[in-house]
Amino acid sequence: MARTIWTGALSFGLVNVPVGLYSATEDRSVRFNQFQAGTSDRVRNKRVNERTGDEVEYSQIVKGYDLGGGEYVIVTPEEIASVAPGKSRTIDVVAFVDLADIDPVYFEKPYFLAPHGTGGERAYALLLEAMTTMNKVAIASFVMRDHEYLAAVRPYHGALVLETLLRADEVRDPAEEIDTLPVEAVFDKRELDMAALLIDSMQADWRPEDYEDTYRERLMDLIDQKRRGKAIVVQAEEEVAAPVVDLLEALQASVSAARGAASAAPSRAGAGRSSKPAKATKVPAKAAAKAAAKAATRTTGKAAAKQPARPTAKAAAPDERTSKTQLLDLAAELEIVGRTKMSRDELEAAVKAAGGAGRRRRAS
Repeated sequence: MARTIWTGALSFGLVNVPVGLYSATEDRSVRFNQFQAGTSDRVRNKRVNERTGDEVEYSQIVKGYDLGGGEYVIVTPEEIASVAPGKSRTIDVVAFVDLADIDPVYFEKPYFLAPHGTGGERAYALLLEAMTTMNKVAIASFVMRDHEYLAAVRPYHGALVLETLLRADEVRDPAEEIDTLPVEAVFDKRELDMAALLIDSMQADWRPEDYEDTYRERLMDLIDQKRRGKAIVVQAEEEVAAPVVDLLEALQASVSAARGAASAAPSRAGAGRSSKPAKATKVPAKAAAKAAAKAATRTTGKAAAKQPARPTAKAAAPDERTSKTQLLDLAAELEIVGRTKMSRDELEAAVKAAGGAGRRRRAS
């Protein structure tokens, strides 16, 4: 069960709803400890005096604000505490706004808000229902761990979610920060129409479960192989510069590649799921861009980048012992569209089908 990381009350008008704050996300990153190479000795970090090299106890550490030029303003923990926001157990709602009015760049970290204790369930349900009906988001402020946060509270899957927000001065202006922006360019109608057609051909329903972290899967597979004593051979990949192509021809080739991939992609509906129309079939942007670059390069007469060798018949015939990571690698070599969204069984079937087609072509 999830544990509360903060408890208090959600306050709007004269209504106070007892709530608890729960983490809404989970960091799935693969974490490592540090060791000295060639040994089993852990490496530890220590707080060391830069001048003497002596280790410093945490209780003896104060903070310094860098003024530049080697000058610092030293402040103690007690001085910092004197200006910290007062202790508060209230999430104070100051306004209700439309969700569309908040640019996603301001969202920082989500938390779940749930009734806490007894007596607040009805008020919580009433606020949730009213906000859902009106499609409104509450803007609020609260204090947690000596830090004052700006937050947005909104309905989410039958609950309230609180998302901390960045302040206006914490979001950079891209035109001021990046010297290549804003981009000034003129397009003719054919280019705009073709770009719109490409976007339309790649439309899909948003399903977050379709986008797996394949790097984490390969990393965990590598760790498992090393745990079992398997030697890992590291091969450096040669970077091939993308060919320079005509924009309109690249767009046209991209549309053709996206349409062809959508119509040729094998059905991955599975048991109990109806297949979707071709328009809603998602074509990975990288796959479409890769196909477009090759097609446009052929059109303009430029040399195409060297393609990797297709897998052998043996490599294209996996069995139940083949891991999903290995299947993903085979699918990449076979240029199977939509491979990152497939389950292990779907990958195995697609690799076998693509490998069989390749053998039949070679035999003919």
